[in-house]
Amino acid sequence: MKGFFYFCFMLLFIGGPEVLIILFFIVIFFGSKKIPELAKGLARAIREVKDASNEIKKEIHDSASSITDEFDVKK
Repeated sequence: MKGFFYFCFMLLFIGGPEVLIILFFIVIFFGSKKIPELAKGLARAIREVKDASNEIKKEIHDSASSITDEFDVKK
């Protein structure tokens, strides 16, 4: 478990040369024809996570506003 946290911490400090090396290995392993499909899948996943987080934020905001309406708290 310690190695996982170290790995996550190191991802925060990734630089330009590291990104180029990672992209190079992605091209080698998946090929240039698969990269657009991978990018579309990644974009779709990010969009779904963003939509879900926006929905959760909206629900929290709505429930908080209903609580303040119940107690007649002035803004």
